[in-house]
Amino acid sequence: MKFNWKPYILTLIVLLILFPFVYMVLLSLASEWRFPDLLPSYFGLRNWLKIIGSETGLLHSFLISVSISLSVATVSTLSGFFISRSVSYHPKKRVLTLLTYFPYILAPVVFAACLSYFFLRMGLFGNATGVIVAQFMITFPYALIFFSSFWNQRTKNLEDLVATLGGNQLQTFFKMLFPIAKGMLLICFFQTFLISWFEYGLTSIIGVGKVQTLTIKVFLFIKEANFYYGALSCCLLIFPPVVLLYLNKRYVFNKLV
Repeated sequence: MKFNWKPYILTLIVLLILFPFVYMVLLSLASEWRFPDLLPSYFGLRNWLKIIGSETGLLHSFLISVSISLSVATVSTLSGFFISRSVSYHPKKRVLTLLTYFPYILAPVVFAACLSYFFLRMGLFGNATGVIVAQFMITFPYALIFFSSFWNQRTKNLEDLVATLGGNQLQTFFKMLFPIAKGMLLICFFQTFLISWFEYGLTSIIGVGKVQTLTIKVFLFIKEANFYYGALSCCLLIFPPVVLLYLNKRYVFNKLV
């Protein structure tokens, strides 16, 4: 009888994937864990309770990150959807589409350094508004590229059909295009949210340390060798993506399938 290794291999792969996340949660609950102690001297919610205080500012950083990412994702998704239509139907579509890849030619830190002079002159340096504008400059091209496949001949025919039946431009968008593109709009929103949520290079340069998002906090704690607060901030950092992943699977993927 042939032995089946597949269940054991799959179990090992799942354990290897889950181990970093489980260890991170355990490390956020521990303190004073020093070699050669096998277990930490304290294990509880003390680190988590401190996020409410002013010592760490993690709760404030979490709220800033959520606000920035929601703003960037909402504006990028809606503007990308509307403007991608004009780009897709433009005679020079290939040239305009090629230009949308320009922000991704440079590394985010280099791109931010190139923009820093203009942001400084406009008063957008070192504040949340500047970070939102800077992140928009990399999420908006992504939305344009993402929605380029939506504007095809079938969509054009449906638009012409609505116009033939007497519908105006506003009715075309809200009663025909938005319902059809609902799944793509949600996916683009999730993707742009994640791009903004994990962005470090642009935020660190344009924010100059004043806009301390969770991503900035994680690197600060790691540089300070504060592994417990670093693990705690990582737990907060991965919480919204996990929620979005669940919503994406629950309400988007299942309906598309």
